[in-house]
Amino acid sequence: MLFHFHVWTPHVEETEKFYAGLGFQVTQRIGKKDGEFKSFDPPLNWDDFRGQSIRFRIIEMKRGATNITFGYGKKVMFDHIGFLVSEEEKVNVLERAEQIGLTVQSNERRTFIHTPYGFRIELQQHLDAVQSRSENRIHRLNMETKTAGLEEVLQQLFNCPVSQIVVTESDHTQLTHVNLMSDCAISSTDPNGIQIILSE
Repeated sequence: MLFHFHVWTPHVEETEKFYAGLGFQVTQRIGKKDGEFKSFDPPLNWDDFRGQSIRFRIIEMKRGATNITFGYGKKVMFDHIGFLVSEEEKVNVLERAEQIGLTVQSNERRTFIHTPYGFRIELQQHLDAVQSRSENRIHRLNMETKTAGLEEVLQQLFNCPVSQIVVTESDHTQLTHVNLMSDCAISSTDPNGIQIILSE
């Protein structure tokens, strides 16, 4: 199940505010302050630490079956998408990744597959990565890549077409649209230029 995307952005506070306005809840904030990584999780809010020279490594927000993370970067950059998988699915996907020559990076919390398209694919087994497995799912995700062939690679990895991901060629890799299932209809552009569409 496609559940997640991550971007780097210079607009960290604005991005959190945007997604909070769509009903996402902050579940984690980790930032570097005075050379050390520290937690600034809720109930803390931005007024509690504004002006403290914190460089946020990750802010995690959840809404139903969708998990969004972002961290500070000098420019907006799309980093990865994530799939929630079972142990059996993970083993099978990694076997196929090895067969087609993709590099895998793994730790106890999550696994990444490096693609030749300028972004990574995360395999996540922990169900606490989402609030729900059915509500407010990612219906469709549109991205641009420099080279063609991503749809075929995704089909090879997951052994079936991944119809949720729509790809077009461009001069750089970026996430352009995310369509989320919702009980209301809203279309808006986040601070990073990603069009977020909520629809039934």
